[in-house]
Amino acid sequence: MHVRTMSAAECDALLERVRLGRLACSMDGKPYVVPFHFAYADGRLYAFSLPGKKIDIMRSNPQVCVLIEEPGTDRDWKSVVVDGFFEELEDRIGSKHLRERAWSLLSKHAEWWEPGAQKPATGSEGPRHGPVFFSIHIEQLSGREARDTKMR
Repeated sequence: MHVRTMSAAECDALLERVRLGRLACSMDGKPYVVPFHFAYADGRLYAFSLPGKKIDIMRSNPQVCVLIEEPGTDRDWKSVVVDGFFEELEDRIGSKHLRERAWSLLSKHAEWWEPGAQKPATGSEGPRHGPVFFSIHIEQLSGREARDTKMR
């Protein structure tokens, strides 16, 4: 197997192709990782969720990390790691244009809202308030690609 560093352009291309990532955040020294759907543009990952644990954690500590993978076989894969910070896109002056941008990008995909709007049944507890649009502003990214070098 040969592993190489991907260029910034290759990382961008992967972020544009893939819509599912793993979002890592942390509070009080405890990491929390969840899958999330996103759209990539303007140096940001845009996403949507109902209020819950990940939103609470990111509001408390906006520093996050995201892993985006494009799997192949066990010996062929690509991955990008994004370091960045959470920004809530509220429906108010100053954030409204980014919130509308997020909605525009996410809505290009069928049933874009469904993963973020689905919450596991937990009895009578419902959402604490409406949907949360947010972005991950990319501070740094890096990518790796592995290729199988064995003869097939």
